[in-house]
Amino acid sequence: MKIKIIFTTKGKVAIENFSNEELIEIFIRYSNTLRKKYEFNISVPLEENQNIVEDGVMKVTVTNVNCDIEAFFKELGRDIKVPFKKRLNGTLDNVFKIAQVEV
Repeated sequence: MKIKIIFTTKGKVAIENFSNEELIEIFIRYSNTLRKKYEFNISVPLEENQNIVEDGVMKVTVTNVNCDIEAFFKELGRDIKVPFKKRLNGTLDNVFKIAQVEV
């Protein structure tokens, strides 16, 4: 299934402090750590994520889902705040919400 990660207003302010490559790297690193707890495969198609900061959206593909994917993204949202807050020097609420695009 394809998932759209839509950054909130504060999330958009936070991601402005990163390059596209850094955002993808952070997302993959934190996702891989959480995948020890959640069973599924996730990929970030580079061709669909050329302008994450401008679009305020990251698109991912999730396959072989054997867990609560919403719980995964909720936990990922909490974890990703760590590097965002470091560059933003402030506090953040939710940095993104998800929307399923297609199955």
